[in-house]
Amino acid sequence: MDPNAIRLLPSVCLDRTFTHDRWLDQVMSILKSRELVITLKTTRIEQQLAGSLEIRGIAPLESPISLSGSVFDQVLENERAYANQCYFMPCDEQEQTRLAITHQCFTSILNGQQSFQTIPRSARRILDVGTGTGDWAIAVAERFPNAEVIATDITCFQPTDVPPNVFFEIDDAQEEWTYAELFDFIHIRGLSGAFNDWITVYKEAFKHLQPNGILEVADFDVVQMTEQIPDSYLSIYNGACLSAAERSGSSIGLDHMRKTTIERAGFSIAKSRTFDVPLGTWSSDPRKKVAGKMALISMLEGIEATSLRLLTQHSGFKPEDVRDLCEKVKEELMRPGVRPFIRCQFTVARKLLV
Repeated sequence: MDPNAIRLLPSVCLDRTFTHDRWLDQVMSILKSRELVITLKTTRIEQQLAGSLEIRGIAPLESPISLSGSVFDQVLENERAYANQCYFMPCDEQEQTRLAITHQCFTSILNGQQSFQTIPRSARRILDVGTGTGDWAIAVAERFPNAEVIATDITCFQPTDVPPNVFFEIDDAQEEWTYAELFDFIHIRGLSGAFNDWITVYKEAFKHLQPNGILEVADFDVVQMTEQIPDSYLSIYNGACLSAAERSGSSIGLDHMRKTTIERAGFSIAKSRTFDVPLGTWSSDPRKKVAGKMALISMLEGIEATSLRLLTQHSGFKPEDVRDLCEKVKEELMRPGVRPFIRCQFTVARKLLV
């Protein structure tokens, strides 16, 4: 199959009137089908927040393939496809599904906006680092038709039917950036654990921003519970993943968003905010229920994606042991009365005028 081909996947409805348990049962049945588009059957306001989700992906890989004259090779490992031998997150269709849902979750957290900091209407060049499925870049390009939006990633699985002002490029942000023109806004989201030297990445961003330009970084922390369960499978999972990531040289969590880390690159922090996003529908806040639905599905899909390579490569786990732990974590988080949540942080920094 042409690796650049687009496939629109069948639509599935999640009815928000379901009870929590019934809704979770529906989520699990959807996850088993893998191929889906989620349309939230919600109020009009929620539809504006979440919209319909079109997931664009390539067929699952049977073996490593090469694109564009061996620009990169995808690696098949433990039944998941990866962009290279190093980055711990997969890039297969299952992961693309998760990334597309996660994008909608971020949009819901931001009340329908694409960024925590308002992008200036005068912006002419916008960069999205680690674009994944390209959903953010496409949405911003549509909102800013006069701006050039460049979206980079280490692999290529973005759609081809996109606005004329968005450009996808294969690039590794850990290497020297070679853009000839400066940017007005740089966006980095969901790359926890991607880099072993965040200060170097931030310095490159600083160097390639216009004076008074904006850097926005957003990410999720590890899953937590409102009431901790002693010796829980979640605590075992989190501890194992955090330790493995440290051994790999690229920590996960929110350490890369520390004020001191970003300021060391030359930036001035403009503002920072964290949101505790409930996983599921247990929150009494209607808006949080919307984000929580999508966050739950993203989390359930991401438990294996986050841990499989980390634990097999850096902690000596067997693939079947990782998957067994992941299933136990999922079951634990969906028990009646358990209220899991995930912390989401946004940090905005500026390159001040000299």
